Amino acid sequence: MAFRFALSLVALLAILTAGGAGAFAKDMFEEEVDKEAVSVKLARETVKGGYPLVTADELKKLLDEKKPVLVVDTMPYEASFKKEHVPGAVSFEFPIEPMPEWDAAKTGGKSVKDFEALLGPDKNRAIVFYCGFVKCTRSDNGALWAKKLGYANVSRFPGGIYAWKGAKYPVEEVR
Repeated sequence: MAFRFALSLVALLAILTAGGAGAFAKDMFEEEVDKEAVSVKLARETVKGGYPLVTADELKKLLDEKKPVLVVDTMPYEASFKKEHVPGAVSFEFPIEPMPEWDAAKTGGKSVKDFEALLGPDKNRAIVFYCGFVKCTRSDNGALWAKKLGYANVSRFPGGIYAWKGAKYPVEEVR
């Protein structure tokens, strides 16, 4: 009797869990609301920043064609860049939250002069900033600061390392 009760209880829990899982999942319409929010946020950042966007395929093509472009990974060095980054990218950390004033504590202790040194003296140089994924705004901070400093050919790769890996492109790591 106890065995039947336990078996019935397990079966009931399995049914409730399977049926209840749907209650927590979003339907396609709710998922679309989330996509819309992310898309509109990205569009507003882009318009405000005055820079174009590039896709993973477009960035890969630039790199494959050996176009003179500086690719800047804006994520933390130890936690991210060191483990994996777009081949040939350089590292310069920016915070996720907006950074209207330079704050070295939020850039891994680096100054505006350090950032300018990384970007170089050519204000027309093509520069692409990226971070982790579309919702991440570190790359927006990098692009905004490059624009503030007078760099004219600034782009943002919003899909970041997730889109790069999702496209099955190779990554580098620091050894």
